Amino acid sequence: MTAPQDSGRVALVTGASRGIGYGIAEALVARGDRVAITGRNEESLKEAVERLGADRVIGIAGKAHDEAHQAAAVERTVEAFGRLDYLANNAGTNPVFGPIADLDLGVARKVFETNVISALGFAQQAWKAWQKENGGAIVNIASVAGLSASPFVGAYGISKAAMINLTLQLAHELSPGVRVNAIAPAVVKTKFAQALYEGREEEVTGAYPLGRLGQPEDVGGAAEFLLSERSGWVTGQTLVVDGGIFLNAGVG
Repeated sequence: MTAPQDSGRVALVTGASRGIGYGIAEALVARGDRVAITGRNEESLKEAVERLGADRVIGIAGKAHDEAHQAAAVERTVEAFGRLDYLANNAGTNPVFGPIADLDLGVARKVFETNVISALGFAQQAWKAWQKENGGAIVNIASVAGLSASPFVGAYGISKAAMINLTLQLAHELSPGVRVNAIAPAVVKTKFAQALYEGREEEVTGAYPLGRLGQPEDVGGAAEFLLSERSGWVTGQTLVVDGGIFLNAGVG
């Protein structure tokens, strides 16, 4: 396969050693971007870099909610590639399954720290290091759980609703130089979402008008569009990528 022509653009994708984050990084590398990816597990990150292409990709291990890691990831990206045009905030967690009436507040804080505050931290760092003077674009990975009630994953849903509003705030404040949008996927076949379909995939899939669950490349393609000049007049939007599941809202 012929290597893509270098686009001259650079992206940082958080939580990208697998799943949706990997799908985003893969789409950006395929079009010729140089990409830095982050993840908690150094070994998994190293493997992802090798698969994506170590000549175009670097990995930076660390915990998304760690401010020192946020700063280091942005700094290393700029050092390695000389710029930072795009940021994809994908790192997230959902460590609990059950009603929020019984939710341990410490767990709720952890969910918000990782899913919302870390995204703000990475955006601040990218803005200061490059985007304030040079422009760029940011994509935040939200969820359809942030657009409606989400039984048993309520803390996650609340955090993703906050992520959608964070997108609006950043889009307003960072314009005109930086565009900020979000993507709200439904169930995507990843290890992260396994509990939502494992053992009953046929039943879950039956609710989707398009007849299948999402794949990481579905979100990767949407992110690639939003992190490009083809979406140059789009900001503050949340793109729902859901296989049509919301078409069934209110039915029955």
